[in-house]
Amino acid sequence: MHPLLLKIGPIPIHTYGFMIAIGFIFAMMLNRRLAVKAGLDPERAVDLTFWCVVIGFAGCRLLFVLTMWRTYLADPISIFKVWEGGLVFFGGPLAAVPFGLWYTRKFKMPFWRAMDCMIPGLVVGHFFGRFGCLGAGCCYGKPTDMPWGVRLQSELVEPALRGIPLHPTQLYEAASLFILLLGLLWVFKRRLFDGQVSLTYFMAYPIIRSIIEIYRGDTIRGFVIDGVLSTSQFISIFVFAIALTALLIRLKKVQGHTLKR
Repeated sequence: MHPLLLKIGPIPIHTYGFMIAIGFIFAMMLNRRLAVKAGLDPERAVDLTFWCVVIGFAGCRLLFVLTMWRTYLADPISIFKVWEGGLVFFGGPLAAVPFGLWYTRKFKMPFWRAMDCMIPGLVVGHFFGRFGCLGAGCCYGKPTDMPWGVRLQSELVEPALRGIPLHPTQLYEAASLFILLLGLLWVFKRRLFDGQVSLTYFMAYPIIRSIIEIYRGDTIRGFVIDGVLSTSQFISIFVFAIALTALLIRLKKVQGHTLKR
């Protein structure tokens, strides 16, 4: 765990913020490339990506603050200390997707096609972000006897879990996201309809996240049913159900158009 990556004079470079910045750069590059392949205006696509990242980041932070509102009520200034960690990922899409819908309508872009170009970049950014989580010491796992357990001393780790081997859930999720990225790029090349990539993501990631949650040990992330159903698992159920329904509807439309031909 290295929350402070380095210092340039008096300026501290935090691992968490650095990894998010790296993820943002690679996400922008990938999204631009996919936009060109999809026949979209690359400059407009990059602009959409930028604002979705900004708004999505704010959404991630807001959802985390809401789950920890008592803590932040006592120290409101700490809400802005994002370099110390503290994001709930699902807050990002919940904030960015409505904005993306508004943006694409305003500039007459095909919403689902734009989403298909953006989602792989989102996965890239999330992938790098999980390494930032490991560096900061947040989003940690439960105690484990496995040889790959990691020991964290961060103040973000509950005192009883500091210094003992924990499941590296940050790395579990990073590995899962990398595999998911490869799968989404494969779907992108072979997609039958606009929205297939993004809806595949919104079905696959909730499953990944729900499994990872089983090994998470940070209770501050919140539970709908204590010790049984975490906040993220609860949200995952609805995200998966909505994505599956939307996928079936769009697939039915594609099949209908094919039959008419």
